[in-house]
Amino acid sequence: MVLVLVTITIITLGNNGALGGLVSGFQSLASDVFSPLDGVVSAVTDPIGSFLAGAVHYGSVNQENQRLVNEIGQLNGERDAARDNAEALKQLTALLHLPFVGNLETVPAAVTNYGTSNFSATVTLDVGSARGVQAGMPVVAAGGLVGQVSTTSGGSCVVRLITDGSAVVGVRYGPAPSQLAVLNGEGYGRDLSAQLVPPNTLLNVGEVFTTSGLQGAVFPPGIPVAKVAVAYSGGVSTQETVLVKPIANLESLRYVSVVLWGPAS
Repeated sequence: MVLVLVTITIITLGNNGALGGLVSGFQSLASDVFSPLDGVVSAVTDPIGSFLAGAVHYGSVNQENQRLVNEIGQLNGERDAARDNAEALKQLTALLHLPFVGNLETVPAAVTNYGTSNFSATVTLDVGSARGVQAGMPVVAAGGLVGQVSTTSGGSCVVRLITDGSAVVGVRYGPAPSQLAVLNGEGYGRDLSAQLVPPNTLLNVGEVFTTSGLQGAVFPPGIPVAKVAVAYSGGVSTQETVLVKPIANLESLRYVSVVLWGPAS
């Protein structure tokens, strides 16, 4: 109130032309008094204005961020789908070129389910007896042997993979005259073990074991099964310790072929 009265008095005196010097002094004093107040008001109101502006824009920024997150998720999904489709195409194309099946008739099939545990390893296919598939028939994929049909129905079948704990495959290895061995499954995702390999047998990492095709064998001859991962002699052991990895990629099977073959074929 006092400041208002002083201001009015200064204006009045100024208009009357009296006390010009005094008025100038008061005007200068008023400027000195109010200038700091302007700074204080700005210091208080500017952050409030900035905060309110930020609050107004926060919602739109948050929405934009969410939109970008959604777009990234969609692009990642499309990328994964493209990779999945590329892998499916690769496996399907490979089924057209399986030199190890020769002239044997095959039935292509899609994997519809995995049935795996610590010891067992099976897959279900979308073909069955209606397509001529029978229990005991070999199943192959890119690279080599996948397993053997164990049960069938009209439109599906279950295949026991070569890694299944109960799977046994007779194989050959080494240069001619090749030697015989037996591969035993050790469970899904694990290497197979080779039995009946004499001690001190020279085996190179990567050496391939193929189906033996002996008389009455459950698999036709010459199908690649696995390759050597580890081999060593156990001192007084009566046989070499050999671990082999399946050549076919059993952990990402999408498409396979059932070979319409039996021991009597």
